[in-house]
Amino acid sequence: MHDTAILIGRFEPVHNGHLALLRHALAHAGQVIVIMGSAWQARSPKNPFTWTEREAMLRSALPEADRARMTVLPVRDYYNEARWVAAVRAAVQQHCAAGARIGLVGHFKDATSSYLRSFPGWDLMSVERQGSIDATAIRDAYFGAGPHDVAAALAPLADQMPASTLAFLQAFAGQPHYPALQEEWRMLRGYRASWAAAPYPPVFVTVDAVLRCQNHVLLIRRGQAPGRGQLAVPGGFIEQRETVWQSCLRELLEETHVQLPESRMRSALRAVTVFDHPDRSQRGRTITHAHYFDLEGDAFPPVQADDDAAEVQWVPVERIGELEEAFFEDHFHMLDHFLDITPRMGG
Repeated sequence: MHDTAILIGRFEPVHNGHLALLRHALAHAGQVIVIMGSAWQARSPKNPFTWTEREAMLRSALPEADRARMTVLPVRDYYNEARWVAAVRAAVQQHCAAGARIGLVGHFKDATSSYLRSFPGWDLMSVERQGSIDATAIRDAYFGAGPHDVAAALAPLADQMPASTLAFLQAFAGQPHYPALQEEWRMLRGYRASWAAAPYPPVFVTVDAVLRCQNHVLLIRRGQAPGRGQLAVPGGFIEQRETVWQSCLRELLEETHVQLPESRMRSALRAVTVFDHPDRSQRGRTITHAHYFDLEGDAFPPVQADDDAAEVQWVPVERIGELEEAFFEDHFHMLDHFLDITPRMGG
């Protein structure tokens, strides 16, 4: 018997496989802590629900007595395993007594389960996978439904979900978020289909420009899917005859009309960092080279939205944290890397 059992997941949405793991945790520990991953992400086909919506789904599927023994803690993705592990440990530590015996509940499904090896000192409470259902199949059925066919689309999978999840999904389909997520899901599906016949899955190379001036950062609002309407730093795909440096300057110019001499951009360059987490983009394996520039006390260069940008704006650095849920993919974490927006917890 453990003092505390930890269950880590995204629960997008909650299904019977999640509940089997949760019931195992409840049966073998007095306290259960659920680490709710992908917290504070902008809505997307992979992360369609807020962490509070997912917590409500979990609680609705449990008897009242079990709800009282469960604590749900939201944790960011970070796209950096060392930072994520440190954040999980720090969150758990605040809710456990010193010397508590802690168990980590899970099973090795695929490469995404490697995190189970990242917590030495916690006992692995291994549980066999319950059935073959996963959340991806549910999301694909859900977003592939016709305007009035949500119930019919989910019917073949209904016995794999608690009734509370089905009720939530049907109610959510009446919200404005749902058709927007469907549109994005269809776009991403078509995007991946366009290279499905390639002999190997492609690896895309992109560039991003983090441009700082007078303690403001230049941000765009994306004008097209994926991420239509979400905040991002200027950037895009590298072209065949360009270096990453040339691509970065071109994308910055095309999307924001920032026109500064190349010599000034070179003197303002503070760092170039590669962001290559396998899950950073839903379009496929995408590696970006983020260039961090600081113009310090220069006058703000004139800007104008163009190309893929619907809007461009200078945003004070101190406001970035409050906008976290509005950012496309890992762009908030890119800014966090350069600007130290969230607290560092070691790692």
